[in-house]
Amino acid sequence: MKRITVQTLKEMKATRQKITMLTAYDYTFAKILDEAGVDILLVGDSLGNVILGYENTLPVTVEDIMHHTKAVARGARHAMVVADMPFMSYQVSDEKAMENAGAIMKFSGANAVKLEGGKRIAGLVKKMTDAGIPVMGHLGLTPQSVHQFGGYSLQAKEAGEAKTLLEESLALEEAGAFAIVLEKIPAELAELVTAGLSIPTIGIGAGPSCDGQVLVTQDMLGMFDKFVPKFVKQYTNLKATIDDAVKSFIKEVRVDAFPASEHSYHMDKETLDRFMAELDKGLEEIR
Repeated sequence: MKRITVQTLKEMKATRQKITMLTAYDYTFAKILDEAGVDILLVGDSLGNVILGYENTLPVTVEDIMHHTKAVARGARHAMVVADMPFMSYQVSDEKAMENAGAIMKFSGANAVKLEGGKRIAGLVKKMTDAGIPVMGHLGLTPQSVHQFGGYSLQAKEAGEAKTLLEESLALEEAGAFAIVLEKIPAELAELVTAGLSIPTIGIGAGPSCDGQVLVTQDMLGMFDKFVPKFVKQYTNLKATIDDAVKSFIKEVRVDAFPASEHSYHMDKETLDRFMAELDKGLEEIR
């Protein structure tokens, strides 16, 4: 299969072919998801929660993103690899943002970067796209603004907020963004945004009318049961599967059922006799 590109995604929107995106943070998952046919692999700053164990995404650094993106890029042959730009990697100044985005693109193997925000970053998005850096936008619930929002509640549920989000999406499109993630907004608003843009929208908690859908892979696979957002569908319960496997391993090791003969390496009798004779001779020399 050919690599998914910005042009591919544009054509998919035009032909109403839905786009699929899942998160990936390492080579193994990237290879599995890529071979399954996922269109986009997002190295999200969600790795702060999922991989690094932070309470939110704010502590994630550019170095963290680059480290994990390198691994994902090695496993992806078909999917586009998009790397999140973490908190404060692009908010300080356009110059610093360009430096960070350039490093991510140049050294990690990413095919694009993702930024949160609308009008306030439109100028930066234009600079990046003019420099040859493909940019995916992100509107609605933007996790890097969790403290400003006061939590992870539904966004743009009032008419004024919805109008602003529509304007923000148009600003990102005009600045050159190739796609926009819409997170946790009313499905009806996402439908309006999607219809009003020539670039694809990718929803997460934004209803079925977006041009594509994204989920955190560990959520979709049921690896967490502490909290499952309303917008997550668990396609399997991998946590239970892993739990059963680990408990079986522990049990078999405890009773000497593993490793069995078929999991061990053995010598034939002639080789063993020679081996033991040579070993005995060696031990005598040591003594």
